[in-house]
Amino acid sequence: MAGHEIGDAPVDSGMPAADPQRGFSFELYPPRTPASEQSFRVAVAELVATGPDFISVTYGANGSSRGVSLAVLQDLIQNTTVPAMAHFTAVGSSLAEASALVKDFLDAGVTRFLALRGDPPEGVAESELVLGDFGSASELVQLIHRVQAEREPFVAHEVPGFPGAKRLGTRRKVTIAVAAFPNGHPNSRSRTQDIDTLLAKEAAGANLAITQLFFHADDYLAFVDEARTAGVTMPILPGIMAVLSEKGLHRVLELTGEAMPVDLLEQLRAADDPAQAGIAHAAQLARDVLAGGAPSIHLCTFNRSDAPLAVLAQAGLLTPKEITA
Repeated sequence: MAGHEIGDAPVDSGMPAADPQRGFSFELYPPRTPASEQSFRVAVAELVATGPDFISVTYGANGSSRGVSLAVLQDLIQNTTVPAMAHFTAVGSSLAEASALVKDFLDAGVTRFLALRGDPPEGVAESELVLGDFGSASELVQLIHRVQAEREPFVAHEVPGFPGAKRLGTRRKVTIAVAAFPNGHPNSRSRTQDIDTLLAKEAAGANLAITQLFFHADDYLAFVDEARTAGVTMPILPGIMAVLSEKGLHRVLELTGEAMPVDLLEQLRAADDPAQAGIAHAAQLARDVLAGGAPSIHLCTFNRSDAPLAVLAQAGLLTPKEITA
């Protein structure tokens, strides 16, 4: 990305400091127009300044934002210390195309992926979807590991005290996250099928899961309990987003297929400031899932910094800096 770089935030940015005992991460999508780039850079700099565990960058249906996604990832890698995670979808890709793209990401320094089967492109019904060479996210997980193994089968380390000497070590490991669905995937027949699918993803080599958005802590906590009972061992991060208006809530439900959270709808309608009501709801949700054992939270930002940071502050995950005279 040209111009101001993501990592150019000043050392003392005025942003709250992170609570080192609790974790959080953010999801961004690439700026869609040149006009949105400046506000995007400002938001990212403010999010980076809080020291998140990682920032994930989405990837449009059929790779529609592939180039811009990679540019954002490279900017994060080159100009910040925050790990960058690439969303990576399989829909419509051939094995050769997907392998080449994984290599492009690895060559750019990406070592974290969120492997998704992917949604149909706009205007294409699920029933008309052409999957290409990949029928599931599990197959994509296996591909990422295979491409990484072929690209870097081992690493050579310097031997202290012996100039020029090398010893072989194991290759760098990649983090591969997958999606989890506390309230069921839209195409799933049962909770058992959702858990079995998550188990299959872990067996394929996934080592992290991030959930679809949900609105009640029990949705997440019950799902995790069932997953653990079934044998899932990888961390399962809760995906949370502050919904700032009734219109925004309807849009989120349209995108995710989640059922209407009536309590949140009533809070948004009754509030003098719906945005603050939505932030308070998300902060309470974060507190509840963390109290129930969630390892950290993953916040969908919609490329904003104000609402996600307010959620973190109200949830106790950011502490205000001391104000000195």
